[in-house]
Amino acid sequence: MATGRTPAPKPIDDFEGWLAAFLQPTVIVEVLVLAVCVALAWGLVVVVRRSLGQRDGRSIWFGKRDLDGVLFPLTLLCLGTVARTVLDSMLPSVIVLKVAVPVFVALVAIRVGVKVLQVAFASARWVRPLEQTISWGAWLAMVMWVSGLLPVVLNELDQISWKVGASTLSVRNLIEGMLTAGAVLIITLWISSGIEARLLRSATGGELSLRKAISNATRALLMFVGLILALSAVGIDLTALSVLGGAIGVGVGLGLQKLAANYVSGFVILAERSMRIGDNVRVDGFEGRITQINARYTVVRSQSGRESIVPNDLLITSRVENLSLQDSLVYQSTVVSVAYDSEVELVAQLLVQAASAQARILRDPAPTASLSAFGADGLEFTVGYWINDIENGQLNLRSDVNLAILAALRANHIDIPFPQRVVHNR
Repeated sequence: MATGRTPAPKPIDDFEGWLAAFLQPTVIVEVLVLAVCVALAWGLVVVVRRSLGQRDGRSIWFGKRDLDGVLFPLTLLCLGTVARTVLDSMLPSVIVLKVAVPVFVALVAIRVGVKVLQVAFASARWVRPLEQTISWGAWLAMVMWVSGLLPVVLNELDQISWKVGASTLSVRNLIEGMLTAGAVLIITLWISSGIEARLLRSATGGELSLRKAISNATRALLMFVGLILALSAVGIDLTALSVLGGAIGVGVGLGLQKLAANYVSGFVILAERSMRIGDNVRVDGFEGRITQINARYTVVRSQSGRESIVPNDLLITSRVENLSLQDSLVYQSTVVSVAYDSEVELVAQLLVQAASAQARILRDPAPTASLSAFGADGLEFTVGYWINDIENGQLNLRSDVNLAILAALRANHIDIPFPQRVVHNR
């Protein structure tokens, strides 16, 4: 007796089977359901983006922003999985969503991996090739999954095995271990990047350095715990790594002691806050502003735009002048010579007025002008003043002060003497 139901499709082990399966009448229903899932996912992302003040709708499809790049494929995967489960109980066969769900899984893996790498290593050159590797690997795994080749390949790789101590490892275990470790690493980097962004959002000065130290320690701890969990999940006996750990310890003690010293010094600098991001320092004859304090080195940027990469061990073991450790005040001075017949009180008054006219010079402590020496050609005055924005440059301010002094002396007819020599002829 006829039941009125559509007959079951042919096996989809070959091209004809695939073609026959996609010609079933139920495919139209699946396509409509898939379109509804895409529309719902797109609408949900639009609502979330508008609530956050973002209006560029084109980035939803291409994932240019971090929110769109992860939220849209993740929502689509959830909706597609639910739709496939529901249709499995209503239709005799499900083929479109059977293909769509692995595609969504691959898209989520690509988007999550790429976005995390872009956030965690924004300026690294190797990020782009790694992103392409993740993309090709995910799409290849999806094709093998849909075509049914993935279980066959995994079964063959499982046959290639060898014993390591009391454990038996296979090529499949190694691949699964690498994938698990990569997934754990991506999740760890994502979490640590979120923690770092929240910690450094409104921090400045010494607080910024302390939060940077906490962020680095948190990232290292999360990565260590994540790798340990990944190795345990694959089934690798961690006690077998004790020999490797001893070898690494010997290597650190001998060949890598300088590298280890730089890493330890980096954490010491961040913990003690003897040097902070934003401090102006002079080290090894190079003066500039600290822009980065990394685990191994510190970046010092001069006013001319040059950047010096200083190993952290050098900052600990050598003498470093920190121009803004306790406060940001920096003293500057310039020397002026006037003729001996000049009125000293008037000269001192004009020098102080010329320095006080500069907006960057502080009024407290106030500028001073002192008769510092009786020179060979004239009276030498030293004009001293304080600033608190050394990052805006020193030479430009000294030039402005000298120009103001020169204009004031000329306006009051005070001579700046030329070098003079008296020659006696017998």
